[in-house]
Parts: sequence; structure tokens; C-alpha cells
Amino acid sequence: MCGRYSITTPGEVLAEAFGLDEVPQLAPRHNAAPTQALPVVRVEGGRRRLDLLRFGLVHGASPLLINARSETAAELPAFRGAFRRRRCLVPADGFFEWRALPGMKKRQPYFICGRQPGPLALAGLWEEATAGLSFVILTTAPNPTVARIHDRMPVILPPAALAAWLDPATPVDHLAALLRPAADDVLTSHPVALLVNDVRNDGPEVCRALF
Repeated sequence: MCGRYSITTPGEVLAEAFGLDEVPQLAPRHNAAPTQALPVVRVEGGRRRLDLLRFGLVHGASPLLINARSETAAELPAFRGAFRRRRCLVPADGFFEWRALPGMKKRQPYFICGRQPGPLALAGLWEEATAGLSFVILTTAPNPTVARIHDRMPVILPPAALAAWLDPATPVDHLAALLRPAADDVLTSHPVALLVNDVRNDGPEVCRALF
């Protein structure tokens, strides 16, 4: 699962990384969480744009859906329409996962981020409902860095794959090759304080390494 992440990258850097003509002024979110309005890149009218969408889809009587398994999203009723026509990118500095450790009553949180400067491009799907636009993040099997912490990770798209992922004309069967774990040299991780467990804590200290 990918339910918490950080996005504090300045707008001008996002514009360059994602090929955007303009970016609205964004407040930094160190502890982005479900139900919040968060920046998403999608294509509308043939142009890429960045909008604030609600993190989490509501599908029928199901609980809030924040993730979709990349292995089955193309076929499940909750996601298949969006998978075919409404794919998006979720910019992130990094994401949080939790691991049970001996002697700890609560699981230890870790911040997982890129080894190189710049935002990560998480693969997402967006949907329109009566409550407005919302999105989910696609997940896949973990690479070795993440496997030490969790059994799933978000799909992280390399720059060369962004155009194909956003293009609604890309055939569904061509997308499967993009939905794989990131190479192990892409990410690094460090333990962080339990502050991240409370979404009201949204300062840079939630991403700071414990040691």
C-alpha cells in the first residue's frame, strides 16, 4: 500500500520535470494523506496540466480506494475505465512505509525517496464523480530496497515512459511493460520518527532521518 507521501518540490521544478506550461502555487505537503487535495498531472485537451485532486476514489459501497494493484487494475470494474482513458502522474518527493521491528509496540516508519534530486512520477488513475475529481496510486511488487520494509510499492515511471502513460491512445496491452518495480538503484530509504503517524504533523521533521 502507498497511503502517505511527500510533495514539496517547487512548481518550476515540477513544470520542467513533467512538461507543464504552468503550475499553480502549491503548498508543500510533507505528510500527504488520503482525502486531501493533492497535485496530479493529467492530459486534458491534448495538453498536460497540473490540478489538485482528492486522494482516494469512492466506488459504490466500497471503502475509500487509495491504491490499485497494477496487475489487476485493467480488469476490475472499479478501475478499468480509468485505466483505459484516465491515467495520470502523481508527483512525489518520496513515500512512507511501515515495518514491524522486534521490541517496538508500533511499526517503524521509513521514508523512501529517490537517490537523485527531483520528483518521482508515481503512476495513477483519476476519476470524476459527484464529489469532484479524485485519484488512486498504482502499486506493484517491491524492488529490493522496498522489500526490506513492505511487500508492495508504488509504480514509479521513468521519464521516458511518461508520455506513453499519459496518452489515452496508448493500447492497454502496451502499458503492462511500464508497470514494474523500479530499478534498485533508483531509491534509498531511512527510518523516521513516529510523528508521521499523525496526519496533523506536516512539517519537514516527518521526513527527517532518525540517525
